[in-house]
Order: sequence, then C-alpha cells, then structure tokens
Amino acid sequence: MPKQRHIKEIGDLGALKALAHPRRQQILEHLALHGPATSATLARALDLNTGATSYHLRELDRHGFVEEAEGTGRGRERWWRAAPADLRFPQRSEQSDEMRPVVDEMNRLAFAADLALFERSQREIDGVWADGQPYSRGSIQVTLPELREFFEEYIALVNRYKRADDALPEGARNVLTRFLAFPAPADDTTNGDPS
Repeated sequence: MPKQRHIKEIGDLGALKALAHPRRQQILEHLALHGPATSATLARALDLNTGATSYHLRELDRHGFVEEAEGTGRGRERWWRAAPADLRFPQRSEQSDEMRPVVDEMNRLAFAADLALFERSQREIDGVWADGQPYSRGSIQVTLPELREFFEEYIALVNRYKRADDALPEGARNVLTRFLAFPAPADDTTNGDPS
C-alpha cells in the first residue's frame, strides 16, 4: 500500500510568491521529472549559473518545497529533491487581493509548462509508450461538496500508484498526471446553484 502523502496547505503570501517564481517552477519540474539533483546539475539543465540555482533552492527549501535527498551527496555536495507533499492552495474565495494574482500567475506558468510537456511527449514518445497518453474531456453535474469529494477521490487514486523507486514493477516509468475541473461559464443551460 502506498504511503499517504503529507497535505501541505500554502496560505502564506511569501510562500506562494516563492513557489510562483518561473525559475523555481522550472527547478521543481526538473526535480519531479528527473529526481534528485545538485545545484550544478540544475544550472546546466536550466541554463542558469550555480549561484542563481543555489539561491532558488534555498528559497524553495525555506518554504519546505524542496529538501536534501538523504544518502546521495559526497563531501560538501548537496542533492535536492522535491519535498513529497500534496500542495493545497487557498480557495479562490479565501484568497486576498494580493494573493489572487500570485496564484493566477503560478497557475498560468504551470499550465503552460504542462502543455509544453504534453506537446513534447506527443512528438518524442514512440514505441509501446506512444499509446500511453490517454486523455478524457467530459462534464459532470455535481454540487460543490460533491466536486470536492470527487477531487479527493481522484487524489487518492493517484496516490495509490505512487511508489518508492525500490517498489517499481518492471517496465514502469514516470507518467505525469494532471487534473483540472472548473464550472461551465454562466451562460451554460444547467440550473445548478453556485453556492
């Protein structure tokens, strides 16, 4: 059975700003895709200097988004990994006027990066994994509490398939998953109450 992931509520504006920085999002994406790395490895991969990468790693570490990867470093070499957590952000109605544009920008950057990765995957993945790109578009009719329950069930399903490196079945590879749900625009013909 997979280990339950720690839920980390991000309600601090400083932490949100740290996370919304474009280079820091690139660092976290690289760590998620490729596993632990040093600041030098990240600098080469992201075309940064090691000083900038080290600074961004310290900021991410300060807010608990990355952590040192135990047992990987030699001497003064520090290896970093994305901290395993289910990051949760304040609901839109709970975001301050200062917080909302930060969350919006963070989401814009994340969605753009996801789309770029999906397009790259379509171009570059071949062989049996070329068929490993299922997607679905649809709609459901739910109340707001049901939508929240649906989301938690989705997260539980994803977590069922998160495994430690030493527990991976033969032939397993990293597969990116994304979830996006949003109410249809107001001119939709359904008669649901927004509350």
